Amino acid sequence: MRLSPGRFLSARRRHRSAGLVVLLVGLLTVGSAYAAFVPDNAVADSSQSQQIEEGRKLFAVGCSSCHGLNAEGGGNGEGEVAGPSLIGVGAAAIDFQVGTGRMPAVQPGAQIPEKPPVYTQAEIEALAAYVASLAPGPAVPAEESYDITNVTDDQIARGGELFRTNCTACHNFAGKGGALPNGRYAPSLMDSTPRHIYQAMLTGPQQMPVFSDQVLQPDDKRDLIAYVVALQEQKDPGGFGLGRLGPVSEGLWGWLVGIGLLVGVAVWIGAKGVKVRRTDAD
Repeated sequence: MRLSPGRFLSARRRHRSAGLVVLLVGLLTVGSAYAAFVPDNAVADSSQSQQIEEGRKLFAVGCSSCHGLNAEGGGNGEGEVAGPSLIGVGAAAIDFQVGTGRMPAVQPGAQIPEKPPVYTQAEIEALAAYVASLAPGPAVPAEESYDITNVTDDQIARGGELFRTNCTACHNFAGKGGALPNGRYAPSLMDSTPRHIYQAMLTGPQQMPVFSDQVLQPDDKRDLIAYVVALQEQKDPGGFGLGRLGPVSEGLWGWLVGIGLLVGVAVWIGAKGVKVRRTDAD
């Protein structure tokens, strides 16, 4: 006798292995759904973990002697701080300090100067990822945050106002840098990249105050960067910028060189005249 589909399924549900089959079908369905939506995240997490581990190894070799094995900060054995704690400084601070070559430092001092980077970009990113994994801190800004490709003249002018208000006390109005107390100084911005300028405002390296996104909003930072880049591209028609200090440096140049040359010529004429008179007397 042939059973109807409904009665056939009803009979099969009473089979001893029916529960196992249902369980296997459920697991297969859930596993397929998980595989469809999760793999990208799993691969990303694995890649990030590898980057953090690589950064930890680089840190242990190149940074721990000053900053401590776990970035907790370290001393020089004489009661003085060799390197501050890096816990909570964020990836942006590491990308700036290592990317500009300031770290690793050649030797401790009042000011750590910029130099060619020691690490590759991939190694810098690994170091930044490791330090960022220790505690929350400012992240490396996205490229569009400091992209000034389409800025207008009005935005550059606004950036100039922001720069003169917030930056000229240390970097001078032309971005050439300036001296600070106790052997410190504000570096020139003439070779700084938009990425590093943004990170410096975000993290406040060395003597610089922090200009967070609550103090200077991202649009403000972009306009300010556009103004600094305009300064970098500004030409000097006379051939020498003279610090772009205007009549002060130009007048000093005139006195030292112009008047100096005139005095030299006058002395030469006088010495030549004396020699001629002596020859005539003889």
